[in-house]
Amino acid sequence: MPATRVPRVPAEERLFSLVLALLSTESGLTKAEILTNVQGYRQRFTPGGDNASLERQFERDKDDVRELGIPLETIETPGAAGNNQTLRYRIPKGEYDLPVDVRFTPDESALLSLAAMAWREGALSADSRRGLLKVRSAGSEDDDGALQLGVDAYAPRLRARDAAFEPLRSALDRGAAVRFDYITPGQHEARRRAVAPLALVQHGGRWMLAAHEFATGSDKNYLLSRIVGPVAQYEVGQHTAPVGAGERTLAELERIWAGRTARIAVTPGSDAERRLARRRDTETDADGALVLHHVDPQILAEELAAFGPEVRVLEPEDLRVRVEERLRALVRDHSDADVLVGGSGAGEEPDRG
Repeated sequence: MPATRVPRVPAEERLFSLVLALLSTESGLTKAEILTNVQGYRQRFTPGGDNASLERQFERDKDDVRELGIPLETIETPGAAGNNQTLRYRIPKGEYDLPVDVRFTPDESALLSLAAMAWREGALSADSRRGLLKVRSAGSEDDDGALQLGVDAYAPRLRARDAAFEPLRSALDRGAAVRFDYITPGQHEARRRAVAPLALVQHGGRWMLAAHEFATGSDKNYLLSRIVGPVAQYEVGQHTAPVGAGERTLAELERIWAGRTARIAVTPGSDAERRLARRRDTETDADGALVLHHVDPQILAEELAAFGPEVRVLEPEDLRVRVEERLRALVRDHSDADVLVGGSGAGEEPDRG
């Protein structure tokens, strides 16, 4: 008899169900209770079997919940201090409630519903709809069925993450190596990579894969947005990621971010000024230049080149050259371009002779 196919539950739906479950209990739930009862875990739970990958999934989901700003607490059982199996998890309802003076009009509730539907992938399942109704019952004033019908009919369908996210997360769960085609920042042609995934992390608003690359024998980070085509798994169960790989990756990215800066001159009142001045940790120095932190100069060069003449790189020199190269390539790709890039720095006024 063929094995029963376990239905796939999207990550967003699983997190949503986890939050609802932890909100609904005062005393908290143990890991075992969560894995056997909560939507997204119970479908994959094997009674008396090996659930190690599912437990790792739960550990990552806890981090994701906390990243969303949700106060997830752990409670130790008296007499069993340090025993992870008896820890209880909960979200203190009083700390996660809306302030008493916050109320939503029907139109505002409709917009919130649209945002929720845009955030998740695919149609809401019956379990998620019940969960959404439960959330609304805690304070929504939207009782207009016709309005809700309009929300369901016209809700945008947006992907919450890059296409490579789910296959890479699945590979992590299964301990599988993967192959994919990747375009290195600053290059135009994709190259095949074979790696063992270590962690999926979000830094600077971008999802990254930390992985061990077999060809070089080194650990590297890959932007998910630069993975092209499908992610193929192989050698399943052979590459278990070390505990804490995600935390170590983020710590290293933060270390690089803190120590790597660039000075940028921007046109006052421009889109570049508005956007770059709001980047995390950006400062304005005594000369009025913006001091930006970054991890990868290639990625920053691409970002700055997109602003065209609104940005001029002051230092470091290698970043200025990278931005110039991108602008020159843009001119070459558009033979009828009116603007020629001068040799003294990105963002200069063109020489019109």
